[in-house]
Amino acid sequence: MPSSDSADLIQRLAAVDTTSLKDAGAWLRVLPAALRPIRPGARLLGRALTVDAREDLMPVLAGLAEAGPGDVLVIAGHPDHAVAGELFATEALRRGVAGIVIDGRCRDSRILAGLGLPVFARGVAPSACPARAVPVIQVPILIGDVTVRPGDLVLGDDDGLVVGSDAEVREAVDGAEAIQQREGALRAAIEGGESLFDHLNYDEHVAALREGRDSKLNFS
Repeated sequence: MPSSDSADLIQRLAAVDTTSLKDAGAWLRVLPAALRPIRPGARLLGRALTVDAREDLMPVLAGLAEAGPGDVLVIAGHPDHAVAGELFATEALRRGVAGIVIDGRCRDSRILAGLGLPVFARGVAPSACPARAVPVIQVPILIGDVTVRPGDLVLGDDDGLVVGSDAEVREAVDGAEAIQQREGALRAAIEGGESLFDHLNYDEHVAALREGRDSKLNFS
């Protein structure tokens, strides 16, 4: 059972976008931009259950067999062949899995897009990997040049996927919430007729840059 602190952190993350979280936590890891949601608008949030699949389906099935509510299956897959499809995703949905991230390809994308389960992948392919390897799950895996560890928190939306440990995310979440609130209020002000530049130190910042002084672009 997750602790109350852990559950509270996840609940707070549910109201935060990846952009706000990353802006508040420069130390957080960002997965490769090539990983895109199969269904635009999907949001993903949960804990990583890692699968070192590479060129075989057996590790992926082993990960699915262990997965439960709130888990995000994070799969180091294959560049050319799919490691998950409609039956896999339907079973994941039945188990309450929070989402699937595939560093590689999936298939049955039309059905996956309609399931309501967030799936991120590098792309699609009609062909599948074989099922012969001894499963390797719940080990650190490398996605691009980013390490994902079992239990890491994973937040995903149309802008990408952000990963961090509880401690790393907790250090950023206050700032992320503040950014989200401030930008919401600023967007409302702009929609109401105010200029973005009324809320930026743009002129002062440009002047400082031209003079070679240290400066930072800030919102008021």
